[in-house]
Amino acid sequence: MSRIPSPQAAAPLHGPVAARNARHADPIVLYGFGPWLGLSDGSPFVLKTEIQLKMAGLAYVKDLTGFARAPKARLPYLRDGLEIVPDSSFIRWHIERKYGLDLDAGLGPRQRAEAWSIERLLEDHLGWAATWFRWIPAENFAAGPARFFDGAPPELRDDLRNAALARLATGMQAQGIGRHSMNEIAQLGIRSLDSFAMLLGGRDFLFGDTPTATDATAAGLLAALVVPDLDSPLRRRALQLDNVTDYVTRMMARYFPPVGRPVARMEEKEAEVAA
Repeated sequence: MSRIPSPQAAAPLHGPVAARNARHADPIVLYGFGPWLGLSDGSPFVLKTEIQLKMAGLAYVKDLTGFARAPKARLPYLRDGLEIVPDSSFIRWHIERKYGLDLDAGLGPRQRAEAWSIERLLEDHLGWAATWFRWIPAENFAAGPARFFDGAPPELRDDLRNAALARLATGMQAQGIGRHSMNEIAQLGIRSLDSFAMLLGGRDFLFGDTPTATDATAAGLLAALVVPDLDSPLRRRALQLDNVTDYVTRMMARYFPPVGRPVARMEEKEAEVAA
Protein backbone atom coordinates (compact mmCIF):
# COMPACT_ATOMS: atom_id res chain seq x y z
CA MET A 1 0.00 0.00 0.00
CA SER A 2 2.96 2.32 0.29
CA ARG A 3 3.85 2.33 -3.42
CA ILE A 4 2.27 5.25 -5.32
CA PRO A 5 2.71 4.92 -9.09
CA SER A 6 1.96 7.70 -11.54
CA PRO A 7 -1.69 7.72 -12.63
CA GLN A 8 -0.69 7.95 -16.28
CA ALA A 9 2.13 5.42 -16.57
CA ALA A 10 2.78 1.95 -15.20
CA ALA A 11 5.70 1.68 -12.80
CA PRO A 12 7.55 -1.64 -12.26
CA LEU A 13 5.20 -3.73 -10.18
CA HIS A 14 5.44 -6.97 -8.26
CA GLY A 15 3.29 -9.66 -6.62
CA PRO A 16 -0.40 -9.63 -7.54
CA VAL A 17 0.08 -6.57 -9.72
CA ALA A 18 2.79 -8.26 -11.79
CA ALA A 19 0.52 -11.29 -12.09
CA ARG A 20 -2.23 -9.03 -13.39
CA ASN A 21 0.06 -7.55 -16.03
CA ALA A 22 0.99 -11.04 -17.15
CA ARG A 23 -2.67 -11.93 -17.64
CA HIS A 24 -3.81 -8.73 -19.37
CA ALA A 25 -1.94 -6.67 -21.92
CA ASP A 26 -4.39 -3.79 -21.52
CA PRO A 27 -4.01 -1.47 -18.51
CA ILE A 28 -6.75 -0.76 -16.02
CA VAL A 29 -8.80 2.15 -17.33
CA LEU A 30 -10.54 4.56 -14.95
CA TYR A 31 -13.27 6.70 -16.46
CA GLY A 32 -13.54 10.16 -14.91
CA PHE A 33 -14.28 13.80 -15.64
CA GLY A 34 -10.73 15.15 -15.60
CA PRO A 35 -8.84 17.99 -13.87
CA TRP A 36 -10.99 20.56 -12.10
CA LEU A 37 -10.12 23.60 -9.97
CA GLY A 38 -6.64 22.31 -9.19
CA LEU A 39 -7.75 18.74 -8.40
CA SER A 40 -7.08 15.62 -10.44
CA ASP A 41 -10.81 15.22 -11.05
CA GLY A 42 -14.06 17.10 -10.53
CA SER A 43 -15.80 14.14 -8.87
CA PRO A 44 -15.06 13.26 -5.22
CA PHE A 45 -15.88 9.66 -6.11
CA VAL A 46 -13.34 9.57 -8.94
CA LEU A 47 -10.75 11.08 -6.58
CA LYS A 48 -11.60 8.38 -4.04
CA THR A 49 -11.05 5.64 -6.61
CA GLU A 50 -7.81 7.17 -7.88
CA ILE A 51 -6.43 7.21 -4.34
CA GLN A 52 -7.51 3.63 -3.70
CA LEU A 53 -5.85 2.46 -6.93
CA LYS A 54 -2.67 4.17 -5.78
CA MET A 55 -2.98 2.63 -2.32
CA ALA A 56 -3.26 -0.75 -4.04
CA GLY A 57 -0.18 -0.10 -6.19
CA LEU A 58 -2.18 -0.67 -9.37
CA ALA A 59 -1.14 1.26 -12.45
CA TYR A 60 -4.02 2.73 -14.44
CA VAL A 61 -4.80 5.18 -17.21
CA LYS A 62 -7.52 7.82 -17.12
CA ASP A 63 -10.16 8.09 -19.84
CA LEU A 64 -12.24 11.27 -19.93
CA THR A 65 -14.55 10.19 -22.75
CA GLY A 66 -16.67 7.54 -21.07
CA PHE A 67 -19.59 9.38 -19.50
CA ALA A 68 -21.99 8.69 -22.37
CA ARG A 69 -21.34 4.95 -21.95
CA ALA A 70 -21.35 4.85 -18.14
CA PRO A 71 -23.26 1.71 -17.05
CA LYS A 72 -25.19 3.54 -14.32
CA ALA A 73 -25.03 6.98 -15.97
CA ARG A 74 -22.43 7.98 -13.39
CA LEU A 75 -18.69 8.20 -13.02
CA PRO A 76 -16.42 6.60 -12.06
CA TYR A 77 -16.39 3.20 -13.62
CA LEU A 78 -13.50 0.89 -14.33
CA ARG A 79 -12.47 -1.34 -17.22
CA ASP A 80 -10.19 -4.14 -16.09
CA GLY A 81 -9.54 -6.53 -18.95
CA LEU A 82 -12.97 -7.72 -20.05
CA GLU A 83 -14.69 -6.57 -16.85
CA ILE A 84 -16.59 -3.29 -16.51
CA VAL A 85 -17.11 -2.24 -12.88
CA PRO A 86 -19.31 0.79 -12.05
CA ASP A 87 -19.47 2.68 -8.72
CA SER A 88 -16.54 3.55 -6.48
CA SER A 89 -17.46 1.08 -3.70
CA PHE A 90 -17.79 -1.85 -6.11
CA ILE A 91 -14.53 -0.83 -7.80
CA ARG A 92 -12.76 -0.99 -4.45
CA TRP A 93 -14.17 -4.44 -3.69
CA HIS A 94 -13.30 -5.62 -7.21
CA ILE A 95 -9.62 -4.70 -6.94
CA GLU A 96 -9.36 -6.18 -3.44
CA ARG A 97 -10.94 -9.45 -4.54
CA LYS A 98 -9.17 -9.79 -7.88
CA TYR A 99 -5.68 -8.86 -6.74
CA GLY A 100 -5.73 -10.31 -3.24
CA LEU A 101 -5.55 -6.93 -1.50
CA ASP A 102 -6.98 -5.49 1.69
CA LEU A 103 -7.08 -1.70 1.79
CA ASP A 104 -8.12 -1.93 5.45
CA ALA A 105 -5.24 -4.19 6.44
CA GLY A 106 -4.52 -3.93 10.14
CA LEU A 107 -8.05 -2.97 11.16
CA GLY A 108 -10.05 -5.19 13.47
CA PRO A 109 -13.77 -6.00 13.07
CA ARG A 110 -14.94 -3.01 15.13
CA GLN A 111 -12.66 -0.62 13.25
CA ARG A 112 -13.93 -1.96 9.93
CA ALA A 113 -17.50 -1.29 11.09
CA GLU A 114 -16.48 2.21 12.15
CA ALA A 115 -14.82 2.75 8.77
CA TRP A 116 -18.02 1.86 6.92
CA SER A 117 -20.04 4.13 9.21
CA ILE A 118 -17.65 7.04 8.51
CA GLU A 119 -17.97 6.42 4.77
CA ARG A 120 -21.73 6.61 5.03
CA LEU A 121 -21.51 9.81 7.12
CA LEU A 122 -19.37 11.34 4.39
CA GLU A 123 -21.00 10.08 1.20
CA ASP A 124 -24.64 9.87 2.26
CA HIS A 125 -24.86 13.00 4.40
CA LEU A 126 -22.01 15.51 4.21
CA GLY A 127 -21.60 14.72 0.53
CA TRP A 128 -25.18 15.73 -0.29
CA ALA A 129 -24.84 19.03 1.60
CA ALA A 130 -21.54 19.72 -0.18
CA THR A 131 -23.11 18.90 -3.54
CA TRP A 132 -25.97 21.32 -2.87
CA PHE A 133 -23.55 24.16 -2.19
CA ARG A 134 -21.47 23.25 -5.23
CA TRP A 135 -24.38 23.20 -7.68
CA ILE A 136 -27.30 25.30 -6.46
CA PRO A 137 -25.88 28.76 -5.61
CA ALA A 138 -25.53 30.42 -9.02
CA GLU A 139 -22.04 31.80 -8.38
CA ASN A 140 -20.68 28.39 -7.36
CA PHE A 141 -22.34 26.62 -10.27
CA ALA A 142 -20.82 29.10 -12.71
CA ALA A 143 -17.33 28.79 -11.17
CA GLY A 144 -17.44 25.03 -10.73
CA PRO A 145 -19.86 22.46 -12.21
CA ALA A 146 -20.72 24.58 -15.26
CA ARG A 147 -17.11 24.15 -16.36
CA PHE A 148 -17.66 20.41 -16.80
CA PHE A 149 -19.32 21.32 -20.10
CA ASP A 150 -16.67 23.69 -21.45
CA GLY A 151 -15.63 21.08 -24.01
CA ALA A 152 -19.13 20.65 -25.42
CA PRO A 153 -20.07 22.29 -28.77
CA PRO A 154 -20.88 25.95 -28.09
CA GLU A 155 -24.42 25.64 -29.43
CA LEU A 156 -25.17 22.80 -26.95
CA ARG A 157 -23.27 24.04 -23.91
CA ASP A 158 -26.02 26.01 -22.15
CA ASP A 159 -28.66 23.34 -22.78
CA LEU A 160 -26.38 20.66 -21.34
CA ARG A 161 -25.59 22.76 -18.27
CA ASN A 162 -29.25 23.54 -17.63
CA ALA A 163 -30.31 19.91 -18.10
CA ALA A 164 -27.62 18.66 -15.70
CA LEU A 165 -28.60 21.24 -13.09
CA ALA A 166 -32.29 20.34 -13.40
CA ARG A 167 -31.54 16.61 -13.01
CA LEU A 168 -29.42 17.22 -9.95
CA ALA A 169 -32.02 19.48 -8.35
CA THR A 170 -34.66 16.80 -8.90
CA GLY A 171 -32.38 14.18 -7.37
CA MET A 172 -31.74 16.33 -4.30
CA GLN A 173 -35.47 16.81 -3.84
CA ALA A 174 -35.96 13.04 -3.97
CA GLN A 175 -33.07 12.42 -1.57
CA GLY A 176 -34.42 15.04 0.83
CA ILE A 177 -31.58 17.53 1.14
CA GLY A 178 -33.17 19.77 -1.48
CA ARG A 179 -36.30 20.22 0.66
CA HIS A 180 -34.41 22.22 3.29
CA SER A 181 -33.47 25.90 3.33
CA MET A 182 -29.87 26.93 2.68
CA ASN A 183 -29.33 27.62 6.39
CA GLU A 184 -30.75 24.23 7.34
CA ILE A 185 -28.51 22.46 4.81
CA ALA A 186 -25.53 24.32 6.25
CA GLN A 187 -26.46 23.23 9.77
CA LEU A 188 -26.73 19.60 8.71
CA GLY A 189 -23.46 19.64 6.77
CA ILE A 190 -21.52 21.39 9.52
CA ARG A 191 -22.77 18.83 12.05
CA SER A 192 -21.32 16.04 9.90
CA LEU A 193 -18.10 17.98 9.28
CA ASP A 194 -17.61 18.58 13.00
CA SER A 195 -18.29 14.91 13.67
CA PHE A 196 -15.62 13.89 11.17
CA ALA A 197 -13.13 16.30 12.77
CA MET A 198 -13.83 14.77 16.18
CA LEU A 199 -13.39 11.22 14.85
CA LEU A 200 -10.10 12.17 13.16
CA GLY A 201 -8.73 13.87 16.25
CA GLY A 202 -4.99 14.42 16.25
CA ARG A 203 -4.11 11.41 14.09
CA ASP A 204 -2.49 11.71 10.67
CA PHE A 205 -5.11 9.35 9.22
CA LEU A 206 -8.43 8.05 10.45
CA PHE A 207 -7.09 4.87 12.01
CA GLY A 208 -3.53 5.82 12.86
CA ASP A 209 -0.29 6.27 10.97
CA THR A 210 -1.31 4.45 7.77
CA PRO A 211 -4.14 5.52 5.44
CA THR A 212 -6.91 3.02 4.72
CA ALA A 213 -9.74 2.89 2.19
CA THR A 214 -11.93 5.28 4.18
CA ASP A 215 -9.20 7.91 4.07
CA ALA A 216 -9.55 7.84 0.28
CA THR A 217 -13.27 8.52 0.62
CA ALA A 218 -12.68 11.37 3.07
CA ALA A 219 -9.87 12.97 1.09
CA GLY A 220 -11.82 12.98 -2.16
CA LEU A 221 -14.90 14.58 -0.66
CA LEU A 222 -13.09 17.08 1.55
CA ALA A 223 -10.63 18.17 -1.14
CA ALA A 224 -13.57 19.08 -3.39
CA LEU A 225 -15.27 20.83 -0.47
CA VAL A 226 -12.39 23.18 0.38
CA VAL A 227 -11.26 24.33 -3.08
CA PRO A 228 -10.77 28.12 -2.81
CA ASP A 229 -12.89 28.78 -5.90
CA LEU A 230 -16.22 27.76 -4.31
CA ASP A 231 -17.37 29.53 -1.17
CA SER A 232 -19.86 27.96 1.24
CA PRO A 233 -20.59 27.78 4.97
CA LEU A 234 -19.15 24.25 4.87
CA ARG A 235 -15.87 25.43 3.40
CA ARG A 236 -15.63 28.27 5.92
CA ARG A 237 -16.23 25.83 8.76
CA ALA A 238 -13.63 23.41 7.39
CA LEU A 239 -11.03 26.17 7.38
CA GLN A 240 -11.64 26.63 11.10
CA LEU A 241 -10.79 22.96 11.73
CA ASP A 242 -7.01 22.72 11.61
CA ASN A 243 -6.95 18.94 11.77
CA VAL A 244 -9.27 18.72 8.75
CA THR A 245 -7.34 21.16 6.56
CA ASP A 246 -4.02 19.58 7.54
CA TYR A 247 -5.48 16.16 6.75
CA VAL A 248 -6.63 17.18 3.27
CA THR A 249 -3.26 18.75 2.47
CA ARG A 250 -1.47 15.64 3.76
CA MET A 251 -3.57 13.25 1.68
CA MET A 252 -3.37 15.31 -1.51
CA ALA A 253 0.41 15.68 -1.20
CA ARG A 254 0.79 11.95 -0.57
CA TYR A 255 -1.28 10.74 -3.51
CA PHE A 256 -1.04 13.57 -6.03
CA PRO A 257 2.51 14.93 -5.79
CA PRO A 258 3.61 17.54 -6.62
CA VAL A 259 0.16 19.06 -7.19
CA GLY A 260 -1.11 18.54 -3.64
CA ARG A 261 -1.73 22.23 -3.19
CA PRO A 262 -2.55 23.69 0.25
CA VAL A 263 -6.27 24.01 0.80
CA ALA A 264 -5.93 27.66 1.80
CA ARG A 265 -3.26 30.28 2.11
CA MET A 266 -2.60 31.02 5.77
CA GLU A 267 -3.63 34.67 5.48
CA GLU A 268 -6.89 33.62 3.81
CA LYS A 269 -7.55 31.07 6.52
CA GLU A 270 -6.92 33.56 9.31
CA ALA A 271 -9.19 36.14 7.68
CA GLU A 272 -12.04 33.64 7.33
CA VAL A 273 -11.65 32.37 10.89
CA ALA A 274 -11.75 35.96 12.17
CA ALA A 275 -14.94 36.57 10.22
